Amino acid sequence: MDLADVSNKQRILKKLEKNGVRNVLFTDCLKQRDDSIKKLVPMVMDIIKSHPRFNRDENVDYCLMVIGVPNVGKSSLINSLRRTNLKKGRASRVGGEPGITRAVLTKIQVCERPIMYLLDTPGVLPPKIESVETGMKLALCGTILDHLVGEDIIADYLLYSLNRQEKFSYVEKYNLEKPSDDIQQVLKRIAVKLGKTQRVKAITGVGNITITLPNYTAAAYDFIRAFRKGELGRVMLD
Repeated sequence: MDLADVSNKQRILKKLEKNGVRNVLFTDCLKQRDDSIKKLVPMVMDIIKSHPRFNRDENVDYCLMVIGVPNVGKSSLINSLRRTNLKKGRASRVGGEPGITRAVLTKIQVCERPIMYLLDTPGVLPPKIESVETGMKLALCGTILDHLVGEDIIADYLLYSLNRQEKFSYVEKYNLEKPSDDIQQVLKRIAVKLGKTQRVKAITGVGNITITLPNYTAAAYDFIRAFRKGELGRVMLD
């Protein structure tokens, strides 16, 4: 929830419940101590005990699978549970892009009483994304590798979303004169401010010359990364 708009908790809960999703916790796995993480194991135990399980009486430990879309924080959740319940360090590699976890790993213990193991899994998405806009939202959240969509296209959608919701903090961050809906103009300004340029050879009638141009891809990447780090405000992508 460190990247979510927590003022919309009830709205989110109602929408999830409408889709049949219950037992929801809002967690922040970046914190050293998070109260919601402490509630997770008891909640899981209650869910398990309320449903029949084959040979449950013979097994004294529990093994659960952590599933979700790419880059949503599955590995971070496992590491947070280990830190909270076992006072141990990280066991799953994490990163700010999808595809860090590439295979189902071995069982990772996250609790001693009861003995509980979790399986980290690669992120999964539906085989077919229902619309272009849904795909853009997923890309903006980092669940799809940027280069598969195009950094400039994601940046353009981000600029559109920020302007539509009147989130103009990017104007001050990148020293723009005013809000703009021209992504090329915004990326050019970002590139100049951050020194993101590239030297390109141009062939002319009198010989070859080297010119310096804004690196729009690098500027787009910085723009997207700033949003994902929460530096450009929170945008509702519902």
